[in-house]
Amino acid sequence: MKKISILILFGLYFTNGFSQIKNFIDQPYLETNAKADTLVTPDNIYLTILLTEKDTKGKISVEELENKMALQLKSLGIDLQEQLKLSDLASNFKKYFLKQQDILKSKSYSLLVHDAIITGKVIIGLEKIGISNVHLEKLEYSKLEDLKLILRSKAILKAKMQGEALLIPGSQKLGQIIHLVDYNRPIHRALDERIMVSKKYSENDKFEEPIDIQFDKIKVQSEINVKFIIE
Repeated sequence: MKKISILILFGLYFTNGFSQIKNFIDQPYLETNAKADTLVTPDNIYLTILLTEKDTKGKISVEELENKMALQLKSLGIDLQEQLKLSDLASNFKKYFLKQQDILKSKSYSLLVHDAIITGKVIIGLEKIGISNVHLEKLEYSKLEDLKLILRSKAILKAKMQGEALLIPGSQKLGQIIHLVDYNRPIHRALDERIMVSKKYSENDKFEEPIDIQFDKIKVQSEINVKFIIE
């Protein structure tokens, strides 16, 4: 009896599920794709700063470079506790063996800044004190998730307008959404790391103005596939 009951319940469930699928397929519907995108200026700029005794031929220790860096960054209004982090604690002091008895240390940091102007000031400020190993790590937009939600809504509205336009000649109306697919596209970051490598300055160079750095904007896009009932 138990087996018969289970079979009956399974049969009812399968029939009901099949009926729902069949009803969905049998309904007249309109399918359309829509995209919405925009460009945003990155406001989280991560720089990698490498302090190494190799650059000074062992004349200045990593600890001295670190202190000089901290003072320079503070003078630019940077919050060291919030914006400066060790890149890798495990490799805090990397060793470079130039001779059997010589060990030159290095230390890598990740610095967070928020615009191109302060980025230029950081590069110049560090170059002044003999730190030239500064590279672009990554660019981000801080309100990315909120922006994605806005673009999804715009894409749905665009899909609805497209559907309504297609139905005008047939004097039909667009109904509710019965199926929607949200394609999660990767964020396009056009980075040119070369612009972030500080050049060697001579003693006669002036440091008053930040160097000209321009970041490519980040493209954010939402793409959806929508099925509307045709009434």
